[in-house]
Amino acid sequence: MSIEMPVNPARRSFLRHSALAGGGLVLGFYFNAANSAGHKVAKPGDAAETAFRPNAFINIDHNGTVTLISKQPEIGQGIKTSLPMVIAEELEVDWQDVVIVQGDLDPAYGSQSAGGSRSTPTNYEEFHRLGATARTMLIQAAARIWKLPVEELLARNSAVHHLPSGKQLSYAKLAATAAKLPVPPASAVRLKNPLDFQLLGTRIGGVDNPGIVTGKPLFGIDVQLPGLLYATYAKSPAFAGKVVSANLDEIKALPGVRDTFIIEGTSNLKGLLPGVAIIADSTWAAFSARKRLKVVWDEGKVTTQSWAGFTSKAQELSKQPGAEVLRNDGNVTQALADAAKTIEAAYSYPFISHASIEPQNATAWYKDGSIEIWAPTQNPEAGQKIVTEILGIAKDKIILHITRSGGGFGRRLIPDYIAEVAAIARKVSGPVKLTWTHEDDLQHDQYRAGGFHFLRGGLDSTGKLTAWHNHFVTFSHNVVKDGKSSLELGSGANLSGDEFPGRWISNCLIEQTPLECGIPMGPWRAPRSNVLAWVFHSFIDELAHAAGRDPLGFRLELLGNKGFLPGTGEKGIPYDVNRMKHVLHDVAEKADWGKKNFPRGQGQGIAFHFSHRGYIAQVAEVSVSKDGKLKVDKVVVSTDIGAQIVNLSGAENQVQGSVVDGLGALMFQELTIDKGRIVQSNFGEYPMLRIADAPTKIEVHFLKTDFPVTGLGEPALPPLAPAVCNAIFAATGIRVRRLPLLRTDLSWS
Repeated sequence: MSIEMPVNPARRSFLRHSALAGGGLVLGFYFNAANSAGHKVAKPGDAAETAFRPNAFINIDHNGTVTLISKQPEIGQGIKTSLPMVIAEELEVDWQDVVIVQGDLDPAYGSQSAGGSRSTPTNYEEFHRLGATARTMLIQAAARIWKLPVEELLARNSAVHHLPSGKQLSYAKLAATAAKLPVPPASAVRLKNPLDFQLLGTRIGGVDNPGIVTGKPLFGIDVQLPGLLYATYAKSPAFAGKVVSANLDEIKALPGVRDTFIIEGTSNLKGLLPGVAIIADSTWAAFSARKRLKVVWDEGKVTTQSWAGFTSKAQELSKQPGAEVLRNDGNVTQALADAAKTIEAAYSYPFISHASIEPQNATAWYKDGSIEIWAPTQNPEAGQKIVTEILGIAKDKIILHITRSGGGFGRRLIPDYIAEVAAIARKVSGPVKLTWTHEDDLQHDQYRAGGFHFLRGGLDSTGKLTAWHNHFVTFSHNVVKDGKSSLELGSGANLSGDEFPGRWISNCLIEQTPLECGIPMGPWRAPRSNVLAWVFHSFIDELAHAAGRDPLGFRLELLGNKGFLPGTGEKGIPYDVNRMKHVLHDVAEKADWGKKNFPRGQGQGIAFHFSHRGYIAQVAEVSVSKDGKLKVDKVVVSTDIGAQIVNLSGAENQVQGSVVDGLGALMFQELTIDKGRIVQSNFGEYPMLRIADAPTKIEVHFLKTDFPVTGLGEPALPPLAPAVCNAIFAATGIRVRRLPLLRTDLSWS
């Protein structure tokens, strides 16, 4: 297996665009000869008549090398490996013959955004058809050469075989003939029976792994071009502040500095913010000069905003009717009044950062009215769109190369750093790389929104939940459209009345009230679900214990027998109650739920959540010392993400990573907002999870079901926080209602 990456245009050759007769798709991609690991790289015109290119994603050359395009951005979720595996399975190609190439932004590939765990479900079936179509054409080519019926032939191990005679032809020898055939209709293409899969469901290492561990240039921050200059961009400490003045002449005179200038920008928090660019001969020179930069900022009204102020206002608003009613079933007021027992609780969580290891960066080269960009982006289409708006140039004048991202988690869906490098490149002669510092990343992120939930629940004399009231105080931006101002909820800051347990309780009132703020908000891994699961399943646990009920049985009773519920709040994705009950029963069995006698200070907690089409349940086992030190001893995860695990190694990695990521956010992560800015500046003030705090054991179980395949990068994260917090309560009797955990004293006696 070798890996290709488009980095250096001086060492890059272009495989010409070609459209095959019979409806073949257009192919356009780059090779980097320096990283070909011994494989010959095609040049324009090479083997023009012998290469087999049935669609935009497959190329088989006359040497037998099979090149597969990975069109989705690779951000650590393993998609660069798993999606080509789907094609390779149907193509019946030896995985060792495969070369994976990261596709640039190209309309021939369709949507190329990586977010919402959509890459697998939106491409899985189509990629099966792509591979099967190519296999069919190769079999047809062999049938033509041998003058045999296609029904007598089969493909396997990168060759077509005629079993009765023992004859075989390699794909290399069939490529030229197959290239001349028309693309067959769908009716002539048969997909493999999943029972016959040889590659899917096995453990395949990430195609970039060798390059990562040996330090090869794979990431955006690694891009090098001839004559490259380096840039940094200083923005207002308070969000969307404008530049009044800066000591530009002093900065220009510093060693290694080529230029410095002000960019006016806009007030759009997801667009091009105003700032000062410094261009230098090295990143070090740019960063050093920035320390001498003195800017007078017009910080605007955002300086009146603080987390303390938001908290106080939320408490005030909680005593008033909600601004919007999301669900109002039955009569909650009467049901609470009639309840044998009523429980009230307030839950809150802070703004947090994505905290990617690789800071935001991008490289751009503007010349002759066109621009070429190299960026670690999750959403190249959004990057292209914002560049057209900033530079006023057509899409076909923009070439955008997608590099590997050193962490995304939703952050790189927002193209603000691409907007900045494009604006800078227009003023620079030659290529320029913009690199953010970690301070920039922490203080100018697109944050996971904070929130406040004020909850009431009513139980009848049998311990059944009869009433649920949630007043959610959330955050919004003031948006001006067509001269009219309105509040628009921040990304991930909304709630649906369909969220569990909304539709499961006959007396249910869910309200939502927005707080205006100037803090940028963006999708953070498993948007909404990453906090809503903690709030709802923690409070459900409170109600179960108040009722004297087993938390598992209480949840199963709540789920009931509703079967298939259409139109959930997650973009209309249906909710299958039976699938959720299945994972709940499975995780309880695998974790020996209720069968262990824990001493004081140890306990189990359970939670589940449906998000991004995935059904996930988790049981956490924890130990809490008398002085309040927490150790997560074990997490058991049961998942239902459909009929097929594509790459078992990658799938386990995604679940384990979700557990660790979710635990880090639960335990430590918190941003302080004061005077319209983030107080914390780097990892020293924003602690992340260390190895010693990670769970001792993470046990992952996949339930294969007869449902469409879905993604896994996000749905395994949400249940972790409530499972751990519920286990803490079981161990100590202490209920965690504020995040992060470090804000709660867990000591007990």
